[in-house]
Amino acid sequence: MRTASCSRAHLGYLGELLAAERLRAEGYVILERNYRCAVGEIDLIAREDGVLVFIEVRTRSSDAFGSPLESVDGFKQRKLREVARHYLRERRPRYQSVRFDVVGILLAEGTEAKVEIVPHAFYEGRFR
Repeated sequence: MRTASCSRAHLGYLGELLAAERLRAEGYVILERNYRCAVGEIDLIAREDGVLVFIEVRTRSSDAFGSPLESVDGFKQRKLREVARHYLRERRPRYQSVRFDVVGILLAEGTEAKVEIVPHAFYEGRFR
């Protein structure tokens, strides 16, 4: 699927396409892709079983520097919460609860893509 000349941006784009495809197959309804605001970006926003889900997609071409999932550190989690708050204030969606999922994708050349969805990846409790 991937060539040696694949740029980092293109790798991320492919990962987001694969993530959206897999999430839809799992029953998620994709509401937004690449939501941007002054404080940052969220890759995907979806609905699953009446829950608003903010989704970070991390794609890597190898796990030499750790898995894609490991790259969502505390700093990135705080940034995603800030962007999610902005989205909630701006759009005012009518959902009783929200959660944060992470999708890790490994796109190693010559192998089939490995996609791992982690629901409730971080943040538990009241959010708004």
